[in-house]
Amino acid sequence: MAPIKLNIRHLLEFITREEIDGLQEQVTKHLDSLLRRNGRGSDFLGWLDLTEPPATDITGSILETAARIRSMSEVFVVVGIGGSYLGARAVIEALSHHFAGMMNTGQTPQIVFAGQNISEDYMANLLEVLDRKDYSMAIISKSGTTTEPAIAFRLLRRHIEEKYGRKEAARRIIAITDPEKGALRAMADHEGYITYEIPGDVGGRYSVLSPVGLIPIAVAGQDILKILDGAGSMRGLTTRTGNLDENPAVLYAVIRNLLYQRGMLVEILVSYEPALHYFSEWWKQLLGESEGKEGKGIFPASVDFTTDLHSLGQYIQEGKRILFETVLDIEHPVHEVKIAPADDDSDGLNYLAGMRLHEVNRMARWGTVLAHVDGGVPNLVITVPDISEKSLGALIFFFEMACALSGYLLDVNPFDQPGVEMYKRNMFSLLGKPGFEKETLQIRKRL
Repeated sequence: MAPIKLNIRHLLEFITREEIDGLQEQVTKHLDSLLRRNGRGSDFLGWLDLTEPPATDITGSILETAARIRSMSEVFVVVGIGGSYLGARAVIEALSHHFAGMMNTGQTPQIVFAGQNISEDYMANLLEVLDRKDYSMAIISKSGTTTEPAIAFRLLRRHIEEKYGRKEAARRIIAITDPEKGALRAMADHEGYITYEIPGDVGGRYSVLSPVGLIPIAVAGQDILKILDGAGSMRGLTTRTGNLDENPAVLYAVIRNLLYQRGMLVEILVSYEPALHYFSEWWKQLLGESEGKEGKGIFPASVDFTTDLHSLGQYIQEGKRILFETVLDIEHPVHEVKIAPADDDSDGLNYLAGMRLHEVNRMARWGTVLAHVDGGVPNLVITVPDISEKSLGALIFFFEMACALSGYLLDVNPFDQPGVEMYKRNMFSLLGKPGFEKETLQIRKRL
């Protein structure tokens, strides 16, 4: 069974097969440049190797640490922002019971997140929960000084030390950070935290297959070996050839580029499975942070259908024609639920009696694809066998590879994010951080 299949049938009303084939030579050169590691951002290509030894040799240690944390914790707090938490959350949410918090099975810690916002109420609520629960945590930061997670960790570190004592607290803290330098590395070495390295040549948004993502996923009880296996299979497929008919990542990158040239400035990732909501959030960071620079780039958005058909569906159908959709089609759900017949048929649904909900969802998907195509919205359908560790691993690597190639086609560096620093300088100035005195005076006048 192919891990990923692309259906481009509903794009061919907008771009021709000849136009697609016309970019074959160019995208093949970009793939070659990526694999030879001589293109833009070549010092951040370590993500290509995360499914291969020696990168995978660390999995035994991760599994051992995860088992120990699971045995002593009702809650596991993941402290991080952006790529330091989104990939892990995407996989954990996708593979978890939709109502895990209400099941009370006690088999795995509940995974919660901190440091992804600066909300006082959010932190107060979290601390209230942690007062009542046994917990451990991971702090994920290359430097240890990124404002949001640094503030959260300062508060949580104090809480966990007051609750358990400094020595026991150190046993419950995992620091995932730079291998050699930075404030968090120094603190972890001094306090004796369990430590794992963020590879120096892997950017945050490409780090889910490193300890950054694998440790929280393993603590959640999910099979990281299968995730790496799925990603490794996709790596083999997408690095073997640049042929458009054989490499789905290459084809997806080319299609995005051609639609962008047609004025399609917004890409909407569409899912019909609520479990994939945070996968879409990870995808938005991956594409947005990689391409949105130098006045260029497709704006990545996402919707959860059929829910959002009752809010955003009208705009997609008849609004400004600047968008296209990439639909995630999950072939096989985990469970089976059939619609039962009713004696009175008062709701008029007996024509669906005996049908699985998945089949109704599938017809809603195809009906929406056809309606939106008729409304002038190009649709690309990505079919995935199921929502499993192996499939998610494959989908992660597929999007990472396609994103890198798409950035090269756009002629930007897909591995930096210079614009992210602008809001930080303004925030530091407004807060009066030492060293920003001049900026503080200037920016406060603007308020």
